[in-house]
Order: sequence, then C-alpha cells, then structure tokens
Amino acid sequence: MADAGAETLAEREAEYDAFVDRHLRRNYIGNFIHGMLGLTGFRLIYAPTFIPSYINRLTGSDALVGLGTSLLQLGAVISPIFSASRFESQPKLLPYAIRTGTMMRVMILALAIAGWFITGRHMLLIVTLTCFFLLGTFNGIQRVAFQMLMAKVIPIRRRGRLQAWRNITGGLIAAGLSYLAGVYLIQRDIWGNGYATTFFVAFVLTSLGLTALRFMLVEPTPVRLPPAMRFMDRVRTFPVLLSDQSYRWFIAAEALCVAARIAQPFYILYAGHELHQTGSGKLIGELSLAFLGADTASNLLWGNIGDRTGYRLTFLGSTGVWAAGIALLLFVHQPWAVVLAFCGLGAGNAGYMMSQQTMVLEFGERTDVAMRLALSTTIEGLISFIGPLIGGLVATTLGYPVLMSAALAFLGASFLLILTKVTEPRHRIAPVIGDSVGDTD
Repeated sequence: MADAGAETLAEREAEYDAFVDRHLRRNYIGNFIHGMLGLTGFRLIYAPTFIPSYINRLTGSDALVGLGTSLLQLGAVISPIFSASRFESQPKLLPYAIRTGTMMRVMILALAIAGWFITGRHMLLIVTLTCFFLLGTFNGIQRVAFQMLMAKVIPIRRRGRLQAWRNITGGLIAAGLSYLAGVYLIQRDIWGNGYATTFFVAFVLTSLGLTALRFMLVEPTPVRLPPAMRFMDRVRTFPVLLSDQSYRWFIAAEALCVAARIAQPFYILYAGHELHQTGSGKLIGELSLAFLGADTASNLLWGNIGDRTGYRLTFLGSTGVWAAGIALLLFVHQPWAVVLAFCGLGAGNAGYMMSQQTMVLEFGERTDVAMRLALSTTIEGLISFIGPLIGGLVATTLGYPVLMSAALAFLGASFLLILTKVTEPRHRIAPVIGDSVGDTD
C-alpha cells in the first residue's frame, strides 16, 4: 500500500510539473508584464529619492523623514506571517493576491488625491503617513503572495532571467519616468503638486500590471498542502525552520543588509546638502535616473550569474557594490562621484533583492515556502521599521557621516556571514520549489 501511495504521489507530482510546463509561456509573459509595470510604478515610490524629499518638503525634519520611511515598513512586520498562515493551505492564491495588490494600489492613489486636495500641511502630513502605513501593510502581504505564485508557476532555473528581463524593461521605463518626474512634474509642480502627480503615474502603471496578471496567469493546484493552522500555532513552527543552520545564518545576513538601509532615506538629503542643491527637482531626477538606471542595467548580470551558479555569489557581489556606493558617497563630494555612488547603490540594491527573494525559496520543501517567505519578510519589515527611526535620530544628533559609516559596518558583517556561514542551497539539495522536469533553456 505504501508503494502504491508513493507511486500515486509521484504521478501527481509529474502531473503538476507537466501543468507548469504546459502553461509556462503564458505564465512567464503574465509575470513579465506584471513585474515590468509594477516595478516601473513602485520604483517611483520606493526609490530612495522621492519619498524622503517629499517628507522633507512637508516638514524640513530628518526625524520625520525617518518616521515616514519607518511607517512604510511597520505594516509589513506582522501582515506577512498572518496572511501566510491563512493562505498557505489554500489551493489557489491568485484571488487573494489580486485583492491585496488592489488595496496596495488604492493607497498610492490616496497619496495622490491627498497631495492634490488637502491644503493644510499638518493634515496632509497625517494622511500621508497613514497611507504609508497601510501601503506597507498591503505590501507585506503582497510580497509573500506574489512570490508564492511565482514559485508555483515559474521553474526555478527560469526565475533569475525572468526577474532580470522584467527588471531591465521596467527599470528603463522607471529611470526615464523618474528623471521626467524630477525635472518636470516636481520642479514645475504639475497639477499643483508634482509629487502627487508622480504618485498618480505610479498608480496607473501598477494597476495595468496587476490587470495583466489577473487575466493571464494560470495557477496549478499543489499536490500537497500544509494543514490549516491557527496563527500562533504556525508561529510556533518557526524554530523548526530555523533548525537549518545555513538558513539561520542566511536570515541573519539578510537582517544585517536590511539594517544597512538605516541610511537609505538620507542618501538624497546628504547628496543635496553636499552639492548645495537641497530640494532640487533636477537633482532628484538625475540621481533617481542614476539609481534606477544602474539597478536596471545590472539585473541581467545578476540574473545570469544567479541562474548559472546560484544566488549566494550574487548576494556577495551585490553587497560589495552596495558598500562601495556608500563609501564613495561618504568620502568624495564631487558631482561625478555622487552620480557614480547612486549607480553603485542602485546596482547593489538590485542584486541584493534578487538574491534574497530567490535564495529564500531554495531552502527546504515546497510546503514550507509560505512561512519561509513570511518569516523573512517579517524580519525585514521589523528592522526596516526600527532602522529609519534610529537613522533619523542619528542624522539629527550625530550627522550623516556617522549614519553612512554604520550602514557600511552592517554590510561588511552581512558579507562575512554569507561568505563563511552560508552554503549555496542549490548545490546542497535538489531544487524542489516549482521546478518543472520539462524545463529547458
């Protein structure tokens, strides 16, 4: 009977793989369009230029810049685990992902409407910070849901190139739009509030991407699903996930990289201060172009390296480039050096995000994907919430150089952990997360 059951399970796994292979082209295109347009819009929001500059324009306070950035992350502290515990046992994720993705886009639209129609500065600040919190909450849920969807429909050896090409195309559009948003929408205050108009552009683009995914993606039903568990019962299973020593050190290295973002909201403010162009829309546009352009150009390199060798190597390379960008920004105060530094920051950020999002899928079994993603996203959200708050206080009391130096130290520690403690998960175990036997290059 056991042999018959195993044979039946093997047959069902083969059927699952065949389904993935049969719908691969359609799902690949759907994920590409969604990712390209989504990244185009969200990069206008999450690039370390527009939001810090917007809050600085409203308040003139480094501490409130840190608070605004923290609120973007606060909602992502609990929401990933709570949502993952709800949908990890569900056979279909797409309806849930579409609902949460829609709410995230509604928050971006609310930012635009508030900027256009709320005239009182204090009320505008309160509404804006509330939107940041809710945007972060839905983002935490969306990240887990859409990464799980990708894991279900895109074989592991294809994900790096998919992410690379969608990041390249989306990044090219985002880089051009960010430049135009800075020098045209913001500099000229188009429609009365150039930042609000920029948010509206982001809303339109991300909504188009979500619509494409809704109508194109064909989702398989998993062969095995974890049993439905209460939220706290699922949280108590985390020690089992962390019993994997390599995964545990990976989580620590990820946490250190997130801690290095303590300085991220202040890159643009520091650059503006050193170049005597604080609040300049032209500077925001140029440095956004440098950041997003380098992010875009580096994606194909990171994706190809990761697909061929595993993403441990891209993690090491990207953290090194990221650190070099901070060092250049910190020590060379010339226009060309600032632009080059933002190129390094963009390329490093792209490689880190691709490495982190892909490596976490490769530790363990398919049935544990939801909670691994949730655990990583929650840890990231918690540190990302606390970091900018501390960063704002450090910037206010000790200055930007101390803040940048702390970020360098965090990146150095993360690099050493990956180098000495984490083995490449792809070489340690056979890939099992959505890996289709029919996959060919």
